[in-house]
Amino acid sequence: MKIRDIDVHVLKTPLDEPFAFSQGWVTHRSATLVRVQTDNGLEGWGEAFTQGLEAPEIAAAAIEHAFKPLLLGESPLNTAVLWQAMYHRSRDFGRKGSVVAAISALDIALWDLCGKFLNQPIHQLLGGAVRNKVTPYATGFYRIHGQGEAARLADEARSHYNAGFRAMKIKLGFGVHDDTVVIRTIGDELREELNTGEVELMVDSNHAYGRNEALKLGRVLEDFPLRWYEEPVVPEDIDGYRWLRDRLDVPIAGGENEHTAIGFNSLFQKQALDIAQPDIGSCGGITAARDITALAQANGVSVNPHVWGSAVAQAASLQWIATLPITHHNLFPQQPLLEYDRSSHPFRQQLIHKPWELENGVINIPTEPGLGICINDDVVREFSS
Repeated sequence: MKIRDIDVHVLKTPLDEPFAFSQGWVTHRSATLVRVQTDNGLEGWGEAFTQGLEAPEIAAAAIEHAFKPLLLGESPLNTAVLWQAMYHRSRDFGRKGSVVAAISALDIALWDLCGKFLNQPIHQLLGGAVRNKVTPYATGFYRIHGQGEAARLADEARSHYNAGFRAMKIKLGFGVHDDTVVIRTIGDELREELNTGEVELMVDSNHAYGRNEALKLGRVLEDFPLRWYEEPVVPEDIDGYRWLRDRLDVPIAGGENEHTAIGFNSLFQKQALDIAQPDIGSCGGITAARDITALAQANGVSVNPHVWGSAVAQAASLQWIATLPITHHNLFPQQPLLEYDRSSHPFRQQLIHKPWELENGVINIPTEPGLGICINDDVVREFSS
């Protein structure tokens, strides 16, 4: 079995109502998808994580011009060999960002192919499933106007709860005062559910602050039983992560903007994180995710993947989450969650023929071969730019 062709699909659509996170306004949803085809008729799909403000064409260009010529004619079963070949080929101009996201997309597609060839889900190829279901958490709480939206965001929290979500992540980073009003208003709305442990909250400031502001907000957050405080400072300030860990009781999370085991090794050596959050669409794909998981386990750091992509990225994350080991073992250990972005995104439910459904508060891990999904080609054609 050899790789016969590689197609890149850039999907884009404007939002009817733009929304903001701390770093800017999102006016479009986009995705960079890749399809790898073999000479025996199999095909695998992958996705490069397109950040909220990132042009999807960047990773698409890297796939088309840097990596496609390298992979054509090779065996898709050689996942580790091809990963290393792509990384070494791009080391002088890659190592981070969209170039590694391009490697991620291709790597996911190769693993999808391996699973289909061997008639096994990816989690089985990785050594088996630690769990067969996962609790999703609702990501949302984006801003429509900017500041002064605490009441609306509290209503949104209640809507997530009514939709069956028992964990949710609140977007902050709009000024410490505004953030304080938001978290307290949401806390009041869900007071009973928080007191009984029925609902779990996390917060994410998307590295909006320097150390002092992040610490000031963190002191407020300590009043709430949060699962984590995500990206409190910029990803380059690894010492700042450690500095905050030493001063706050709330667990510190980050890593969606870090790449490969090499990058995460620096975070772990500095003891910067309680929870590592690689995004499978940008950290280097499933091959890198496997290595990052082993490093995290050796350093006593929990892994909870970040995912903001389409159904392809969600499927890959589900396969990975199925295999994640328990970091701090006990009779009732904390299990990883699936990030489920509930903002407007047509490349999720519509992109696959059998979208996932929330059943009794959980999503079942797919057991079909590969990623366990079937792509709707009509949706790909409709939104391809």
